[in-house]
Amino acid sequence: MSGAGDPAEIFRQEAAELLEQLEQALLDLGRRPDDRGLVDTAFRALHTIKGSGAMFGFEAVAAFVHDFETAFDRVRSGLAPCSPALVAAALEARDHIRALIETPAEAEPGRGTALLAALRLAVEGADAPAAPPGVEPPGAEPEAEWLVRFHLGGEALVNGANPLLMLDELRALGSVTVTALTEAVPPLDEIDPESCHLGWQVRLRGRCSRAAIEEVFIFVSDDARIQIERLDAPATPVAEAPAAAPAAPVPAQPASAPSTPAQPAPAQPMAEKPRGEGEIARVGGSLRVQAERLDALMDRVGELVIAHARLSQIASGGEAGLTTVAEEIGRLVAELRDTTMSIRMLPIGSLFTRFRRLLHDLSRDLGKPVELVTSGEETELDKTMIERLADPLVHLIRNAVDHGLEAPGARIGAGKPEAGSIRLSARHAGAEVLVTVSDDGRGLDAERIRASAIEKGLISAEARLAEHEIHQLLFQPGFSTAKEISAISGRGVGMDVVKRTVEQLRGSIEIATRPGRGTDVTLRLPLTLAIIEGLLVRVGDGCYAIPLSAVEECVELPPPEDGRSGGYSLLQIRGALVPFLRLREVMRCTTPPDPHQKVVIITAGDQRLGVVVDQILGSHQTVIKSLSRLHADVKTFSGATILGDGSVALILDVAHLLEIGEEEGRRTRMRQAA
Repeated sequence: MSGAGDPAEIFRQEAAELLEQLEQALLDLGRRPDDRGLVDTAFRALHTIKGSGAMFGFEAVAAFVHDFETAFDRVRSGLAPCSPALVAAALEARDHIRALIETPAEAEPGRGTALLAALRLAVEGADAPAAPPGVEPPGAEPEAEWLVRFHLGGEALVNGANPLLMLDELRALGSVTVTALTEAVPPLDEIDPESCHLGWQVRLRGRCSRAAIEEVFIFVSDDARIQIERLDAPATPVAEAPAAAPAAPVPAQPASAPSTPAQPAPAQPMAEKPRGEGEIARVGGSLRVQAERLDALMDRVGELVIAHARLSQIASGGEAGLTTVAEEIGRLVAELRDTTMSIRMLPIGSLFTRFRRLLHDLSRDLGKPVELVTSGEETELDKTMIERLADPLVHLIRNAVDHGLEAPGARIGAGKPEAGSIRLSARHAGAEVLVTVSDDGRGLDAERIRASAIEKGLISAEARLAEHEIHQLLFQPGFSTAKEISAISGRGVGMDVVKRTVEQLRGSIEIATRPGRGTDVTLRLPLTLAIIEGLLVRVGDGCYAIPLSAVEECVELPPPEDGRSGGYSLLQIRGALVPFLRLREVMRCTTPPDPHQKVVIITAGDQRLGVVVDQILGSHQTVIKSLSRLHADVKTFSGATILGDGSVALILDVAHLLEIGEEEGRRTRMRQAA
């Protein structure tokens, strides 16, 4: 397996980012075809991929992107409009580039040729108005003559730069005359074979801009000495600049040539100034690190948290000096934990942008115009959470477009805009992140869901379910209300995967629907999967941890309630009735209860539940350890943690406790009604 330092792996990582930029630019061009900035962004991404691919040995990528770039250059030059057919062909070509980079052995033979033909047809077959003879097409560069001198840095060849490729790219811009600059070549016995001693002078005439020439040197501009000078002044009746003198060493700063008011100022080199301390700081502002190393760092921090808990327990013996050291180490451990967790946090906007392409393709396949609206892109979430959220959100979006949004004619008949709307939003709510997928479609039909569930044998015809319980049937394996099976949905696969994945992330799903107006599906997720603050409680002889983010308050259990034999009861807290559940009964404890029991009020969304425990032991930094596969079906616990004395405490699953409380409440109401 390639390591992080492997040049090919570095290229793949950078190419993935460039392909993402290319895709976003192409999708934006589908909506704003006249935006020259977007065209330039797409062209720069292609140009960079081509240069990097050739540099790192991806010849098939470089060759394909070169032809792709040539076709797209007609749009950049204003010779052809950016049509929907071109955007569609360019997106497919982008997918082919990714296949050539990631899995070249699996790339379909002949697909590249077919895609390039489609690109040429989209560009050359466009009904672009022909320019009259002698008239420049809009946006086309006028013909110009340039003088380019460049010396590569001493380490350029070692770093993979190839001057022959740069000369080839300059030749593609027009007619060129190339002269080698040999004045810096040392005697033979002093030559370093790994250093570049030659320089080049290129006289170029063609329809190209300064920016196009600068892009040739995009990978070496930091260390190279490059001078670009225009020899002919546009729209100025002056004689052509004299031919270049015999090669001379390129100075650190170009010499100032005598000029007249009509002459342009001498061109400045692209990169000749030395890097100062500030520039070095900017270059070192970010660092690419393997995800495995971050995971290993998080594991070590977790072990450090456990070791500190043990130290604190030993220091509680009363020795002042040891207690002071334990407190100082605790402060440092907390800061290290927070810093490490912040390194793993990424803005969720990096996930949202992936779905623009999905909606583009769904809109085309289903014939439904769809607009994507996003908000809260800056909301940060653990990188592992973001990676595992991708598939659930894909299923939710596909279902929203296929089942939720009406056909264009039906929308117009209902007084809605022809184009449907899918909204992705994220926001913080305490120690949770709420990710919501909303549509403005027809909403959920509870009776239709119930009828389908009865038909499939998921519930009995006599079952009485609340509306939110009916909505949860959507997440049952094999459930679907689609009348026809399509390539998008209808087989009952997907929504159960969503629920299973969200539960594995210790999250929950809420559904809110408005008949005729749309549906909101909200995923409630913890910020991180590694370390949380927990409230340690004792029930019988066992210790358990409750995520502190779900704890609202702790109160004493009043004597009247304390005297009841069990079951589902209500507690009055500041005028509000809160149901409570005895953990002793859930855990089937046989030891006698403590005389003064406590109630921990936990919340999730609008639900509140009191959990009766024997004793509250205090807060605890909880390092979450996954349960074994043998305990995968035990829903009461979401994991385990190690305490300071080496014992294990199970972490209670708040969502499951709320479900137990709701089920007990339903049974109590049924008994009372009977």
